Amino acid sequence: MAKWTAFPYDAADYTYDAAALKKHWARLHAGDAEPWPKDEASQAAWALYHAGQFQKAVEAGLKAGGSGLNAANKAQAIYANYLEKSEKVKLALFTEVAERAAALAEAEPKNANAHYLQAYALGRYSQGISVTKALAQGLGGKVKTALETAIKLSPKHADAHIALAAFHAEVIDKVGKLLGKTQGADAATGLKLYKEALKLNPASAIARVEYANGLVMLEGDKRMAEAEALYQEAAGCAPMDAMERLDVEMAKAELDD
Repeated sequence: MAKWTAFPYDAADYTYDAAALKKHWARLHAGDAEPWPKDEASQAAWALYHAGQFQKAVEAGLKAGGSGLNAANKAQAIYANYLEKSEKVKLALFTEVAERAAALAEAEPKNANAHYLQAYALGRYSQGISVTKALAQGLGGKVKTALETAIKLSPKHADAHIALAAFHAEVIDKVGKLLGKTQGADAATGLKLYKEALKLNPASAIARVEYANGLVMLEGDKRMAEAEALYQEAAGCAPMDAMERLDVEMAKAELDD
């Protein structure tokens, strides 16, 4: 494995020992509703993930198995999305996560995050190759089905709500409402899902960023003021781990543009 780009911020506040990780677990996993792992090897993989040690988290998680596999897949997906500079490498990393998560979902059909992470990786891959091209390849249906399965298994999975909302918004934005219907995309459903995600995880910066993006994609300039207010709120969120810090920095960058 080639050396990955390091997390670019101070991770001292995001470094948790086993006791602190358990204490803050509910807040750290308000987005993905991952259950507390009973085995220490998986706990260690998740601690590496939260501290922004993404490459080490992948290695530790794959070795640990169990919940560690979700830690590995999430670490690789988040790294690819936020920190990998090469588009070719990024797409390869997403493909790998999607394949591993699909295999895990088949082996453990009730593992909500296996379904979610398959969808997340396929969704980001689709954005990379263009949503229109991805829809032509049938990836849209796979993303939608996996996310709906994740929500059915874990109704409080805020991140799956965000991703499914983004599916509706992205499809309509790229192919229009009429063609979007053939892919199962609906603007009202998307907006409702964004709101539900924010209710489920009110401290989330990414829920606000994605909701802002969705408002603009679905309703255009007339919702721009609301979108900017959501970016402002996101930029002011207090991050609890490396991913949340990257989300906050992304919101700040949106405001600077």
